[in-house]
Amino acid sequence: MFAGRKFAALLFDMDGTVVNSIAAAERVWADWARRQDLDVAAFLPTIHGVRAVETIARLALPGVDPMREAEALLQAEMADIDGILPIAGAAAFLASLPAERWAIVTSAPRELALLRIAAAGIPLPAILVAAGDVSCGKPAPDCFRLAAERLGVDARDCLVFEDAPAGIAAAEAAGAAVVVISATHQHPLPTPHAAITGYDGLGVTVDEQGWVVLAAERAAA
Repeated sequence: MFAGRKFAALLFDMDGTVVNSIAAAERVWADWARRQDLDVAAFLPTIHGVRAVETIARLALPGVDPMREAEALLQAEMADIDGILPIAGAAAFLASLPAERWAIVTSAPRELALLRIAAAGIPLPAILVAAGDVSCGKPAPDCFRLAAERLGVDARDCLVFEDAPAGIAAAEAAGAAVVVISATHQHPLPTPHAAITGYDGLGVTVDEQGWVVLAAERAAA
């Protein structure tokens, strides 16, 4: 996977990519969907990888204020972190990376992202780009470009780890390379990109200029 290719930085989506929060998120969103008389089974697959306010606005429900509903959903999600876990191998893999060479780029609000990162026990990145940091969320490329800028690199030199179609599209639009994390997928996601189930057995080497190369196995201590 990307044999011999070097990257200026690694950019990670959060939910479904380094953190498994699907059960908690879908509990909250299912309750909301039932109150809106939506088809829950059809609606839930649409919530992943996109900012809540944009998910709600897209529905164009009569009398529903997307900003107000998104804030209510945020409070409900912050109150429900039961069962949030790291994606396999994510904690060790992130801990092995140079702090200045990676970031988390999420469609979740910052407060929720910090709670889920802590609940999953994964390292807190030096750079965290959250929903409120950009005007246009995924699938727009703004979030990945901003993360790269804050790391002092070009997004086109980055490798993005993603799990959702909106995030993959955002990474493609930013010109980044993409790895798809399939750990939480119930069905295969059609994609031309490399896909892995988790981070076990994945490591990195860093060259003299600080560029990152993926390695098949993490070196033994």
